[in-house]
Amino acid sequence: MLKPLFTSLAVSLGSLALASSALADYPQRNIQGTIQWGAGGATDNVVRSLTPHVEEILGTTIVLTNRPGGTGVIGMNHVMRQRADGYNMLFGAENPQLYPLMGLADFTYDDMHTVNIIGQGLVVIAAPENSPFDSFAELLEYAHENPNELRMGGTGAGGLPSTVHAMINAVDELDVRTVTFGGDGPGITAMLGGHIDFMPLSLAAAGEQIRGGKLKGLAILTAEEIESLPGVPPITEALPDIEGFLPWGPFWGVFVHQDTPDEIKATLEDAYEQAVGKEEFTEFLQNFGAEPLNLRGEEAQEYLSNWQSVTAWSMYEADADALEATPEELGIPRP
Repeated sequence: MLKPLFTSLAVSLGSLALASSALADYPQRNIQGTIQWGAGGATDNVVRSLTPHVEEILGTTIVLTNRPGGTGVIGMNHVMRQRADGYNMLFGAENPQLYPLMGLADFTYDDMHTVNIIGQGLVVIAAPENSPFDSFAELLEYAHENPNELRMGGTGAGGLPSTVHAMINAVDELDVRTVTFGGDGPGITAMLGGHIDFMPLSLAAAGEQIRGGKLKGLAILTAEEIESLPGVPPITEALPDIEGFLPWGPFWGVFVHQDTPDEIKATLEDAYEQAVGKEEFTEFLQNFGAEPLNLRGEEAQEYLSNWQSVTAWSMYEADADALEATPEELGIPRP
């Protein structure tokens, strides 16, 4: 009667040994990587520049596939439905943190495991080259004295300019008229033609024009001046109280299924931490108008929560009617 028991025990121990071996040898085959945005975009460029460094560290190939659509919902949903074995990764941007708010999906990055928050795009407040303002502090003072006179470029409710405007109004008052465009490009064209007075923009979109002297940088949305845009003051010089909202900007991250074994999560976290920290990749991000973050674990989660809080409440205050739910209803705390 003991023989079947010993046989069963041996099989169980053998299975555990094989499982442990598989974990120890991870990765044993190619890893599938899903990019939730299309080819040639910011997320795609960042991921494809980082991936060779990770492949070298892990000793495997990461097969990248673009699955755009639904503001990133299609790509994220695909990865969430795969096996939790570490062989399917999601490369995404900031949008999932707003899905419930916009009525796009009922999940966020809280429903996955964050491997690494790679970096963050920087935001600059730009003006035409012949603008009478040399800093955002000067523009803000003029707006105080002449409310509703200045024209700010925007991209609609929930877009980058409206979010930055709402953040500013949370600590001060910037009473301006908003002229809406279909994106950064048309807004920049309008500034070059002198049709608007200023516009918050991604540095990736406006950096070349500022460095070339065709636009003027009034403030960078950071707490310190950055090397790639010398002479442009941090926004905290004009608005010290806005520092509580920083760092803020579009970001990129790596995620796996929430139920992935802890040993595999740790292996991936270590690999991406090394890769993002490589000088070659850091220089790429800086030239791209971004800054490395390289966050994992609790730091990554704190960043995601803070970004969601700041952005959700800013969007709500900018245009509550455009949202499917309120931050309060979703349990998102005020920043």
